[in-house]
Amino acid sequence: MDIKKLQTLVVDALEDVKAQDIVLFDTTHLTSLFDRIAIASGTSNRQTKALAASVRDKVKAAGGEVYGMEGEDTGEWVLVDLGDIIVHIMQAPIRAYYRLEELWGDKPVKLGAAKRKNTAEGEAAAEPKKVSTHLAAGKKAVEASPVVEKKVSARKPAAAKAATATKKAAAKPAAVPAGKKIKVGVPKATAAAVKALKASKPKVAKPKADEAPVKTVIKRIKKSEE
Repeated sequence: MDIKKLQTLVVDALEDVKAQDIVLFDTTHLTSLFDRIAIASGTSNRQTKALAASVRDKVKAAGGEVYGMEGEDTGEWVLVDLGDIIVHIMQAPIRAYYRLEELWGDKPVKLGAAKRKNTAEGEAAAEPKKVSTHLAAGKKAVEASPVVEKKVSARKPAAAKAATATKKAAAKPAAVPAGKKIKVGVPKATAAAVKALKASKPKVAKPKADEAPVKTVIKRIKKSEE
């Protein structure tokens, strides 16, 4: 029997009886006696015996050969010899004491790889899972295209610069050299007010230089005595 099919049968038989901590190792580089070694744990003598019987029956039903079984009398450590695969079914304390993983476990085989496509479970696992399209997980991810941001130049056009410079120059008073006087024009409103004030005052004739000033005589009138 093909080694891949045989290891699939072993893993399935152990899982059927709820074996714990199932591991599978490739030993072709270590020995020529067998190609794989499988190790699993049982919680009791009864379970270890049931696990060994499950492996034996499933391999025989598929047309494989079982060369021997050891340890069924105690159930602490049951060994099933399948030729290319040696199956060790142990209780947890025995497994922790002998540590077979340290002797044979430098090249582990993934249990998922042990499920081949020629079995119903393997075919079901190989089929792509259908995901509902109305869910976000079922939608195809859209590839993100890089966005090139155009930097807007902070520089103003030459015409705008010239206009701004002209406005600033007109707003600022021209620099006056030191020592020079500047004539400041009188506002039109102020000039008009001064002119109107001058026009409202009466004109008084000024005496000429060769004429004597005119004296004004005020006479007092005496009251008549009665």
